[in-house]
Amino acid sequence: MSKTRILYVSQAIQPFLPESDISRAARQIPQGIHERGREIRVFMPRFGVINERRHQLHEVIRLSGMNLNINDTDHPLIIKVASIPTARMQVYFIDNEHYFKKKVTWLDAKDKLVGDNDERAIFFARGVLETVRKLSWAPDIIHCHGWMASLVPLYLKELFKDDAHFENTKIVTSLYGEGFDGTLNGSLHEKISFDGIGADAVESIHIPTFDALNDMAIRHSDALIAGSEELTGETAALFQSSDLPKMPYAEASLGAAEVANFYDTILEGKEVAVEE
Repeated sequence: MSKTRILYVSQAIQPFLPESDISRAARQIPQGIHERGREIRVFMPRFGVINERRHQLHEVIRLSGMNLNINDTDHPLIIKVASIPTARMQVYFIDNEHYFKKKVTWLDAKDKLVGDNDERAIFFARGVLETVRKLSWAPDIIHCHGWMASLVPLYLKELFKDDAHFENTKIVTSLYGEGFDGTLNGSLHEKISFDGIGADAVESIHIPTFDALNDMAIRHSDALIAGSEELTGETAALFQSSDLPKMPYAEASLGAAEVANFYDTILEGKEVAVEE
């Protein structure tokens, strides 16, 4: 029997970015799942603040070279990789000179949203899914962490819905309290529709707030996890009211066993109760 394959998609992972609920979970859960005999792949954006020399990032030539068309403009996809020696874990980085050269994350030096975060999120989501196809590695589960990964469920269930590579893939979304104030570029839904995704699928992000992105991710997921002890009011309400299988918050360092059991339950198609 083949090993269960889990793809992790996160906007932040320790030690490449500072500690947070997201970066801690996206570092510890994959390690714990890998130690339990599952096969994993881990992806994050190659933000310009990540020190490539210190973390020994290097380009994966065989995976790079593809162009992704974002808002009617071609952008080269570059794939880099680095190891976390203490975790015996490799991390793949989605990179592009136009989107990720700036020495910032999703916030600039003044803690303001970077203006092209909408297109960066599209590029990240599509880049991950196209790279996984190129790897000829079909995940049983894709587990998304953070709002910058919130477009992955949408693209999987809409753009790749007829792709045999993802035919049996389930989407698990972890929801976090770490978000942003204000909105992304108001034309985000139009840029996504340019990829051939129907207007009804992106209706909830006509005003692309943090909670709206979470709402859309939930609509296109198969199961949910509370990644933070406290969620924003609207996202918390969406989580509680969803009929999807749900797992309550658990400390990342203690939760790998619970997450592994949750994965198994999702793949077996059983119902999961939420602890009150």
